Amino acid sequence: QMQLAESAGGLVQTGGSLRLSCAASGRNINSYAMGWFRQAPGTEREFVAAITWSGGSTYYADSVKGRFTISRDNTRNTVWLQMNSLKPEDTAVYYCAAGAGVHIRNINEYRYWGQGTQVTVSS
Repeated sequence: QMQLAESAGGLVQTGGSLRLSCAASGRNINSYAMGWFRQAPGTEREFVAAITWSGGSTYYADSVKGRFTISRDNTRNTVWLQMNSLKPEDTAVYYCAAGAGVHIRNINEYRYWGQGTQVTVSS
């Protein structure tokens, strides 16, 4: 089993930045794609960003492309999501996930999930 723990989110103003981390335990992440998803109230959980096991490829939702950056360090068993130029519509609970599938934009490819962390962007 793998346990994933997201860092605390927080409240930021529009245009601000926030960096989330996700620390894994129980298993090494080096054979897993890692992803970030988010869920706003009343909506379904949606894809935000993903990174292949090697870190060689990254993928982003159109809504965050150019503003968010996903990265990983397999030696530290940690993944990060750097969020810049935050907007009120980025307000959501953010989840870290690990999966061994191919279609890493697809939520169903992910087996392990963190508990989520709240990010609130004020206007």
